[in-house]
Amino acid sequence: MAGKNRKENIQIQHPLKQLKRLMSYVFRDYGIHCIAVLILIVISVLANVQGTMFTRTLIDEYIQPLLLSDRPDFAPLLHAIIRVAAFYGIGIVSTYTYNRLMVEVTQGTLRNMRNDLFERMERLPIQYFDTHTHGDIMSIYTNDIDTLRQMISQSVPQFINSAITIVSVLVSMIILNIPLTVVTLIMVGIMVVCSRTAAGTSGRYFVEQQINIGKVNGYIEEMMEGQKIIKVFCHEEETEEKFRQLNHKLFVSADRANAFANYLGPINAQLGNVSYVLCAIVGGMLALNKIGRFTLGGLASFLAFNRSFAMPINQISMQLNAVVMAMAGAERIFRLMDETEETDEGYVTLVNVTESADGTLTESDRRTGKWAWKHVHQADQSVDYIKLEGDVVFDDVDFGYTEEKIVLHDIKLEARPGQKIAFVGSTGAGKTTITNLINRFYDIQDGKIRYDGINIKKIKKADLRRSLGIVLQDTCLFTGTVKDNIRYGKLDANDEEIYAAAKLANADGFIQRLPQGYDTMLTGGGAGLSQGQRQLLAIARAAVADPPVLILDEATSSIDTRTEQIVQDGMDKLMHGRTTFVIAHRLSTVQNSDCIMVLEQGRIIERGTHDELVRKKGRYYQLYTGNQIGEA
Repeated sequence: MAGKNRKENIQIQHPLKQLKRLMSYVFRDYGIHCIAVLILIVISVLANVQGTMFTRTLIDEYIQPLLLSDRPDFAPLLHAIIRVAAFYGIGIVSTYTYNRLMVEVTQGTLRNMRNDLFERMERLPIQYFDTHTHGDIMSIYTNDIDTLRQMISQSVPQFINSAITIVSVLVSMIILNIPLTVVTLIMVGIMVVCSRTAAGTSGRYFVEQQINIGKVNGYIEEMMEGQKIIKVFCHEEETEEKFRQLNHKLFVSADRANAFANYLGPINAQLGNVSYVLCAIVGGMLALNKIGRFTLGGLASFLAFNRSFAMPINQISMQLNAVVMAMAGAERIFRLMDETEETDEGYVTLVNVTESADGTLTESDRRTGKWAWKHVHQADQSVDYIKLEGDVVFDDVDFGYTEEKIVLHDIKLEARPGQKIAFVGSTGAGKTTITNLINRFYDIQDGKIRYDGINIKKIKKADLRRSLGIVLQDTCLFTGTVKDNIRYGKLDANDEEIYAAAKLANADGFIQRLPQGYDTMLTGGGAGLSQGQRQLLAIARAAVADPPVLILDEATSSIDTRTEQIVQDGMDKLMHGRTTFVIAHRLSTVQNSDCIMVLEQGRIIERGTHDELVRKKGRYYQLYTGNQIGEA
């Protein structure tokens, strides 16, 4: 897809806005926890500041008098130490408690974010998944979400702790000595400049790193799915070389991001040591000369505060790389959350009905096997019921995946209830695209599609799709039992209905031979089954849904000729009385169609029955005699 190769913008858009939005997730469900954490951080910081401030009192009022006393009394000193120890004990308990709370806050927030991501993803249009690699989307759930874990659990509390520490320590240093405080602030200013320079450079590479992780994951996922093709065509070396290139780009961006980020710690640590030495020299001179009544106890406390003042700044600089990485992850997460949801302006719904002898339809709360479209008129709130028949009409339909490139032109067709309509043509002619329009995976640019006389834009998408059964060329089986996978077509189906659907699709035979029969667990998309067996389960899934309209997109493409003959009887039974759209490359599946549409370059160039088209000796005749119907 063209969209998958688009160039990504590697700049973080409005990081403060992203941070604010991220914090809203934290406070939405854990506001009380956050307030408690804030209070506990304040208690922890004040307890430590109190202990450091006591150093001056300890030296000036206890140790020095005891050294000069002939008969020292250590009882007052012991009481003071116990009092300070109690403060430190309170600080330790507070620190442990708020860290424990942050674990719950972090994991709960990430859980809520994953839930919101998945809910939004389920409401996105098919076009989003057609234009984004699945591995890149998976990377958002894993790598990008994980970048937020360290930020919420460590960086945010560290920032708050550091901010409170800086303020309280600054006030304490001003009280002790103003000249030494000025020296400390000058060195701190130099640290801030260095941190901003390194953080700004590393931030760009952290964003690039997250994008490259998504590309690597997407490539790995694609190669895992295509291992058979890779081995058949001996492309191991080429795929390895491509992976090395992608992995090298990831290495370069990660190396540069972490290199600049890791410079911050050592640089700020050395600047902190320089600040400590300068304060020790200047403070020693002030204390020895007793300038400004500055004492040795005051110097000891100030040097401890100097180290405490530099430490939170150094810690902040060390956490900046985690914050920048988290903002890069948040950018991708919120970009997915902000994707435009699939719109649904429909108001006609599908309901169960009972039908009286005179044809009157009455809505029913139970499953009756008969359905009708419920149309509530906005003007007078009157209700009309239109019986679900499976009448599908395309009226001058134009469609393009983009406004600039129209791929379907003037499509006209009528599929009456119970008719079988086949689409044939070369690859890219638009066969599958037509079926995608019926269930509104995409919306048309011009014209109308009517279902039982109702414009499908007026029908709620969920109700529209509930009335359609679809069997795709690429079979999708989910982790679960065989029975669960068939029941996916009708969640309230009982076991008897499941068995009947499997027999109708001629899948019952091979299912009975599985180790646990219908209770056999399938994993890895049904990796233990052949492609033909997986396709039979998909046909059984459509059969149990019992829809009035069927879409069979290469439904028998992976079934061998012998099996196809067996399945064809089941398919005919399944299609009996239902409007069916068939895309197939085997002539045996389209010859008995009521109408065959031949498409070329998005236009219907021929239509008619098999015999009529053969007599025309046109494009269909060429495909028939050459036995080469292109895939959808």
